[in-house]
Amino acid sequence: MRSLTAVPQVLEVLAARQEGLVSVRQCYAAGVDRRRIARLVDHGAWRREGGRVVDTDPAPPATLVRDDYFDHLRRRSAVKGLLVWPGTAAVGCAALALHGVAGLPRRIDPEVSFPRGIRHQGRDGVIVRQYGSFASQIHGAWRIAKIEHALAQALPDLSRDDAVAVVSSALHKGLLGEAEAGPAQVERLLRGRRGAVEAVRRLGLANRGDESPAETRTRLSCIDNGVPPDRVQVEFRKNGKFLGRCDLGWQLRDGRWLVVEVDGVGPHSTPEALVKDAPRQNRLLTTGRIVLLRFKPADNDQPGGIGAVVAAHLKDLGGRTPNPGPPLSPVHLD
Repeated sequence: MRSLTAVPQVLEVLAARQEGLVSVRQCYAAGVDRRRIARLVDHGAWRREGGRVVDTDPAPPATLVRDDYFDHLRRRSAVKGLLVWPGTAAVGCAALALHGVAGLPRRIDPEVSFPRGIRHQGRDGVIVRQYGSFASQIHGAWRIAKIEHALAQALPDLSRDDAVAVVSSALHKGLLGEAEAGPAQVERLLRGRRGAVEAVRRLGLANRGDESPAETRTRLSCIDNGVPPDRVQVEFRKNGKFLGRCDLGWQLRDGRWLVVEVDGVGPHSTPEALVKDAPRQNRLLTTGRIVLLRFKPADNDQPGGIGAVVAAHLKDLGGRTPNPGPPLSPVHLD
């Protein structure tokens, strides 16, 4: 078997921007013909991703080890659709992945749509949607549905928890603009779609204060168990000094606060955050006014989830006050 010559740098640059993927068309443009593609595949340097796309990473995606593993898989899926069908826009979950929205299912389908709803049969595992006209934008080298349209396209097919996590993430990242305007536009775009009624209900459950999908799912578990939190990202102060901020909080009848922290995700996952968590926790607990519960995201997989545990603790602690105070102001433990 003939030895391999170096791949043109232009393809290496493209692959770096495209989650390791390049299209056959891009290969031809760079001077890599069909026979050379075949040799690269036969040597195990590249892998085929259908008839129109190759993966320049010979390791199957399932064997990769990287911090952004699931984000990479979702982006890779979105990019594959755009490479298979040049001239399309990424839509639905694929567009949301490229927007950087958190909370999507671990694996998503490549979804694209042609301008003005041109009909085509899908191929190579890529789904071609007929959404008609929708607003899009340029994202790097790609065209993707604007965030409000992508949400309206995706929400009806997502589970409740995923849908609420996705909208909460878009709100938290500032992708949906001002206060109620963004969700209201998504609601308008949902009208007339299949599953619109349930999707609108999920919009109403989203919260800009959720900093991670795990926090969203914890908050929803508490709602399901009849104990929606009084506040999210509740800030505590004493004598004018900042003590700490907790993910979810409930004010108890005796004036204390039950707070919940979800570890191992988002702001709590970095080494720096882990170092700071212990002193912060000590500052809060030494006030005598805080009851702290810590959970892992996987605790929501248990029967009743985290919400059932919180409900039991609230009952044991005498219940919550009916007047927890303004939801956005700091709590002063003076």
